[in-house]
Amino acid sequence: MMQHLHVLFALAVALPQIGGLLAPTGTLRATFIANNPVQGRVDSAGATSGPAPDLARELARRLKVPHAITPLPSAGAVMESVTTGKADIGFLAYEAARAEQVDFSDPYLMSGSAYAVRADSRFRNSAEVDRPGVTVGAVTGQSQEVWVRENIKSARINAVPTVPPNAGLAAMLLDGRVDVFAANRTRMEELAREFPAIRVLPGDFLIVGQAIVVAKGNRPRLDEINRFLAEVRASGFVKASIDRANLPGVEVAPAPTRR
Repeated sequence: MMQHLHVLFALAVALPQIGGLLAPTGTLRATFIANNPVQGRVDSAGATSGPAPDLARELARRLKVPHAITPLPSAGAVMESVTTGKADIGFLAYEAARAEQVDFSDPYLMSGSAYAVRADSRFRNSAEVDRPGVTVGAVTGQSQEVWVRENIKSARINAVPTVPPNAGLAAMLLDGRVDVFAANRTRMEELAREFPAIRVLPGDFLIVGQAIVVAKGNRPRLDEINRFLAEVRASGFVKASIDRANLPGVEVAPAPTRR
């Protein structure tokens, strides 16, 4: 009985300390990319759902603090919210260039990236895309655009500044402005379901980890985030969130190997 009381006392002391570390204003402020279904969605009433909002709410619940979840238009906006202190945590796919500006947690899920093409396209797999005369579309600054810019050698890249609505993206493919479009598989599969004249090539050309980002230089904060993510990965919380959101091409991230 005494041991049980000691544990409860330790938790009672630790929670305010951790809350102050992760939510220094008393509210856990989180941001994610609004137009990335792998992270989350925003409905017509402004309500958020999906893995990023689910994780932010669960973390706030455990810290016993209120939360404020703000959808933002781009990865750059999420980065800015964290680096300027407007947000305590953000949700982003890992990239080395981004890691120079913010600290990344361990990944909580892995997301595949794929090419969408016209249904009558000659392409049968991702390896056939990088050819002279081919135009690859992507959204500037997204993981897929960074990857094709660094790895595509023969095809031409047509980067657009923002994510087009599905009708606009379908038009780009169907009128020949691009031959293929590179994005996360979830978005591409949804596009193909909406527009039967488009299909998605098998095989992911890129798999990236989605993670939580925090301002650089605060190791205790990052350690607490990683501890939280280890628990929600192992408990099935992340898997249940992915299933509810119906995200093709997305899996729970494996536990990291520590050296």
